[in-house]
Amino acid sequence: MSPTPIITSRVLMKLLRKMDFIELRSRGSHRRFAHPDGRKTTVPVHRGRDLPRGLLRQIVVIDLGMNMNDFIDLL
Repeated sequence: MSPTPIITSRVLMKLLRKMDFIELRSRGSHRRFAHPDGRKTTVPVHRGRDLPRGLLRQIVVIDLGMNMNDFIDLL
């Protein structure tokens, strides 16, 4: 198992858009994204802070249905 990278929400949102996710809405400090195949995820946006590793792993593995190695290759 590869270690979870440390990235910001801005980097994650850029990657989601590259993967054809569309931003559905923004509410407060959270942005909701959806993919045409039905996958959805929410990204917290806190300026100047990295995403917690556990949350990033949950987004990648559960919401996106990817393994961490494939995600790191996309970075």
